[in-house]
Amino acid sequence: MNDFAGLVALVTGGGSGIGAATAALLRDRGARVAVLDVDPRGAPDGCLPVEADVGDDEAVRAAVRRVVDELGGLDVLVNNAGIGAAGDVAGNDDAEWGRVLDVNVMGAARVTRAALPHLRRSEHPCVVNTSSIVAVVGVPNRALYSASKGGLLSLTLAMAADHVGEGIRVNAVVPGTTDTPWVARLLAAADDPVGERAALEGRQPVGRLVTPDEVAHAIAYLASPLSGSTTGTVLGVDGGMGTLRLPR
Repeated sequence: MNDFAGLVALVTGGGSGIGAATAALLRDRGARVAVLDVDPRGAPDGCLPVEADVGDDEAVRAAVRRVVDELGGLDVLVNNAGIGAAGDVAGNDDAEWGRVLDVNVMGAARVTRAALPHLRRSEHPCVVNTSSIVAVVGVPNRALYSASKGGLLSLTLAMAADHVGEGIRVNAVVPGTTDTPWVARLLAAADDPVGERAALEGRQPVGRLVTPDEVAHAIAYLASPLSGSTTGTVLGVDGGMGTLRLPR
């Protein structure tokens, strides 16, 4: 497919995991792609690596300007950068709450805010946010992370309403537990990594973790000009975790 031919895409958190898979797929489907990451060395070949922290407004604005200057505009923004947190509501101090919300919610707001003037000049402007199944399903020991991804989901719908009149589409993907470096680090730190992985796989009806490529294809669907009537949509890629209740 070459449905992104002639378009410029910016993927935050594109140095690994879902972001890297998305950047590679958009590149393969014709887009000129920039990857914004605190460590962009993992950006796929052929993508413009841009080092920036979504928690730094000045750095974000400079990064977006660089992408527009070097690639010739901006049509597709994928807000994928995020950080995790474990624990119940008492399990993280105020500083950690501030840090996770700053990256996962305000980070998406900062990048979108910087991108808006350029998206308004595009013929096919869109924003896709990477939320999580924990935004809509209660999962133990993910209070802070769930709050941040729930906030991002609400932000998606609000932005879709705000900008539909300008022709800017805003959607979100809601992945289940995905086989990313962050999940690998969680498993490595567990007392029983093999048992913990089996538990993560078992809570998803398909019986395995979601792959980054599967989420990337969902993001590409939402971002494609072929999906011009799709906005305010929340697309689950969760192995059935959000909707299926199978007998034990």
